[in-house]
Amino acid sequence: MENLVYPMRINRYLAKRSFCSRREADVLIEKGIVTINGKKAVVGSKVDETDVVEVDTTVKDVIKKYEYFAYYKPMGVITHSPAPGQKSIQQLTDIAADVFPVGRLDIASHGLIILTNDGRITEKLLHPEYDHQKEYYVTVNKIVNNQFLKHMRRGIQLEDFLTKECEVEKMDNDYMFRIVLTEGKKHQIRRMCTALGYEVVDLKRVRIMNIVMKKMREGQKRKIAGEELTSFLKKLNLC
Repeated sequence: MENLVYPMRINRYLAKRSFCSRREADVLIEKGIVTINGKKAVVGSKVDETDVVEVDTTVKDVIKKYEYFAYYKPMGVITHSPAPGQKSIQQLTDIAADVFPVGRLDIASHGLIILTNDGRITEKLLHPEYDHQKEYYVTVNKIVNNQFLKHMRRGIQLEDFLTKECEVEKMDNDYMFRIVLTEGKKHQIRRMCTALGYEVVDLKRVRIMNIVMKKMREGQKRKIAGEELTSFLKKLNLC
């Protein structure tokens, strides 16, 4: 885990305390509801470890209401920054303008992605130091044998890194396997399969931590709430 070094900027301090994202912190500071030792903070203010930082959460319509959704991204849809002619998640859903996809799922893949307006969760969910599980069902062009499973489980040396040990098991279909990763390098599963002489035919993400696809249809979203949300935020140390 990262060591906190003081003095630090007030927006970073609030983000590290999981109160809000840095960008959201700057908004609160500009609205005058953040104080350091009883005095109003300004954007760029710095705090020491012994300083008392407070946010007036009683001010109406200032504290952001966070929302979280599970979304089944269809194949052919881009997660971020679509090029001309490409379709993005934002274009295909009725989400608010400040709701965004957390992480990526490449255009040729489909399955679960989390949508939210909570900027706090991005690093906590995606950074490999936290070891959060993501589960995938993968179909390949050749029969999945024990040698393939063994190599996938123990890690594969790719061009720029060695993949971590992971959970891999064959499914009922001889051409399918299930894999659980705690890291997410670009095109990692596809590259792992290619290194072993296999080609991915279909790749579907079915779980992120405790958030599961269930029986969602392509293009469908559902709100994450109740115990499911509480458990998710607890695992991210956000509640």
